[in-house]
Amino acid sequence: MTTASARQVQDIDAATGDLGTTKAASKRSPWNRKNPYRAQIIGNRRLSGPTSAKEVRGFAIALGDSGIAYQAGDGFAVKPVNDAALVAAVVDRLGVPADTAVHTKSGEITLEQALTTEYEIGIPSMDLIEAVAEHAGDAELDHILQNGDRASFDAWTWGRDVVDVLDLDRSPAFDPAEFLGLLRPLQHRVYSISSSPIAHEGTVHLTVSTVRYRSAERDRGGVCSTYLADRVGDGNEAGVFLSANKSFRLPADDTPIIMIGPGTGVAPFRAFLHERRARGATGDNWLFFGDQHRASDFLYEDELVEFERDGLLSRLDVAFSRDQHEKIYVQHRMLEAGKQLYGWLEAGAHFYVCGDAARMSKGVDEALHEIVAEHGGRSPDAAEDYVNELKQTKRYLRDVY
Repeated sequence: MTTASARQVQDIDAATGDLGTTKAASKRSPWNRKNPYRAQIIGNRRLSGPTSAKEVRGFAIALGDSGIAYQAGDGFAVKPVNDAALVAAVVDRLGVPADTAVHTKSGEITLEQALTTEYEIGIPSMDLIEAVAEHAGDAELDHILQNGDRASFDAWTWGRDVVDVLDLDRSPAFDPAEFLGLLRPLQHRVYSISSSPIAHEGTVHLTVSTVRYRSAERDRGGVCSTYLADRVGDGNEAGVFLSANKSFRLPADDTPIIMIGPGTGVAPFRAFLHERRARGATGDNWLFFGDQHRASDFLYEDELVEFERDGLLSRLDVAFSRDQHEKIYVQHRMLEAGKQLYGWLEAGAHFYVCGDAARMSKGVDEALHEIVAEHGGRSPDAAEDYVNELKQTKRYLRDVY
């Protein structure tokens, strides 16, 4: 549930009938981005198969004595630590000792410590890019900056880190203080919680896609996703805090819900299903899940199949885009079941979407409009009004990134 942008792809690594908050949750938590709770990582398992093109992992985090109380639909923030190899590469490029003293908000610490825990070096800042561009003489970058084309800028920065930007100008680098002043603070990343506080008491589960790629003869990775996968380790601690999402809640127990969650977008819906089973909710549940290959990318397959067999999932529709010649996505499955889906909406179902904001959620929204128009006998304008009413009455909710 992190903010969507082309550069955020590098770290992909997502209030109706609120069920109420506990007294613990209603109190202001002492844990936040400036003061995260040091939580123990007690589980780190690969969810995607060995032949998958993706590496998706499930993490279990112990809440310990934090007092953190969450609800299904909330997000959880993780404060990452930068990769030591990238930190060393930046220090080397600056040409100063790693133990050079620098002044930060934490006081006087070494340059290495500052780059490890306090500054964003996986994604270059605009200030740094502009400062380097003044001397680099890179025609492509100069053109992009002068024209203010955001799409071109995002495309240029995708896959590049601070070292790549510094390498544009091989003249003597910035002094440490000047350099740090051009960087952004190292930000937390927020992930949709994939567990229920009732069914998974005392823990938070996260479903994270680990980003790895190779560019310019260097191995790269998402800042937080590789931190969780590689550098925390089972039994070690990470800084965390709750990121409540009051606009993405379950409705009353007897209300039917339709959930569209391909890929890691299934995370909050796993939480919803565990929550509804634990609560003994009577409302019907319908999930659309999709990914590339059924054999390697069917996240939580055992659980979802069990939910369907036990009747908790009234219906499970799947779309595996690469398992046949023609690519099939969740919106295609929606259209195939359009009559039934419209019937659920007419019966008061709430409609939820989680996942990619750029393509998937747009395709799902278009499919929803088409279903309402066709099976509701409405004109395009009337279908638009119907969908807008779903949004206004908080029956169409999205957690997209």
